[in-house]
Amino acid sequence: MEKPYINVGIITGKEISFSLNGKYVTRNGDAQTGILKASMATNGKILLGLEEMESIEFIPEDNNCSFTLHNVTIGISYHWERQEVQTFIGRLKLITDGKNVIAINIVPVEDYLVSVISSEMSATSSVEFLKSHAVISRSWLLAQIENRDKKSVHKYLQENIIKDENCIIRWYDREDHTLFDVCADDHCQRYQGITRATNLSVAKAVKETEGMVLMYGNEICDARFSKCCGGVSETFDTCWEDKDYPYLQPVIDDSENNELPDLSIEENAEKWIRTSPDAFCNTHDEKVLKQILNNYDQETTDFYRWQVKYSQKEISELIHRKTGIDFGEIKDLVTIQRGKSGRISRLKIVGTKRTVIIGKELEIRRALSESHLFSSAFVVDKTEASDSVQSDFVITGAGWGHGVGLCQIGAAMMGEKGYSYDKILLHYYKDAEIRKVY
Repeated sequence: MEKPYINVGIITGKEISFSLNGKYVTRNGDAQTGILKASMATNGKILLGLEEMESIEFIPEDNNCSFTLHNVTIGISYHWERQEVQTFIGRLKLITDGKNVIAINIVPVEDYLVSVISSEMSATSSVEFLKSHAVISRSWLLAQIENRDKKSVHKYLQENIIKDENCIIRWYDREDHTLFDVCADDHCQRYQGITRATNLSVAKAVKETEGMVLMYGNEICDARFSKCCGGVSETFDTCWEDKDYPYLQPVIDDSENNELPDLSIEENAEKWIRTSPDAFCNTHDEKVLKQILNNYDQETTDFYRWQVKYSQKEISELIHRKTGIDFGEIKDLVTIQRGKSGRISRLKIVGTKRTVIIGKELEIRRALSESHLFSSAFVVDKTEASDSVQSDFVITGAGWGHGVGLCQIGAAMMGEKGYSYDKILLHYYKDAEIRKVY
């Protein structure tokens, strides 16, 4: 395989302001530099200055060039959502979907990875952890491109919602990106250009693992990862398509050979979530957390076990607003199905007006929070009022994120404890192999 380039969608809007820091040339040889603005013309084309065009690409003349995009939204729909000014190397391409201008960064995969690792976490962690993250980020990315390029790619993704009057099962993956390879936000992998890519240990980790990916058989692994598994990692089908990956199986996040509890059984899940078993990711080590969490991630202090409380008025209004369904007052939240980490994939919402089953895990998290509940591994306690209508709901949960694949906080602790990057990877991705493909 040749060293690949990646097309990253950064920002979409009716108008995009940007600065070319250095001399750039377009495909027709025009030189450009300085502050520019691109907007949508009435005919669906891009208006740049007085010129209308379908698309335009700015190519840097040397390696010292960069471009800056203003008002880039990060953490879209999450509790840390905000706007930033971000700077990137590589090419800048502007295209349109007919309604908005889209800014795309065309950059070598290895340069992209340096930024991803710095953007996903603070870049002062152990080199072994950073190397493990370089391998999984590279694997995930190349697997997405490989799958997209197959003739039968993503036919199932047109069927990512099953809906009738009593049941809504929906999952969210990256299938909506048809104009570029990946986006720059948490929907894919956080990518913030050279805004945070300033740590030499990150570049070292990427360089030392150049071209290395996780493979199972002859396929590159779809190497998912999340912040904190909560003690046990989850299977792919709990969160996305009903597909079984042998390397994405439940793993107890501990160095001891503890027996893995079947957390799909309600009694086991409740006991697990209400206690705090030992695990690599069960830590409040500020030194390690500061190494792997950006400032806005550090705003979350309880992630291994957490709790939220809603009054009847709060939860009924929240669920109505987030689902678009008027359940009336909420009588109960009933677990119908759990995955192997205890994450709920089917939840019955019982109201005075309607009863509906929702899933999968992200749909559940979105229904029960203004942004995203930390995870769907939770149990519910209710305070009964009158006429079987509850006055308060207390949700006690485990973990942060979908829990599939590598647990970032657990892996960081493994690195801190002296585990090598290959030991870290093969702890979370069972029976996978590490191979160099370019």
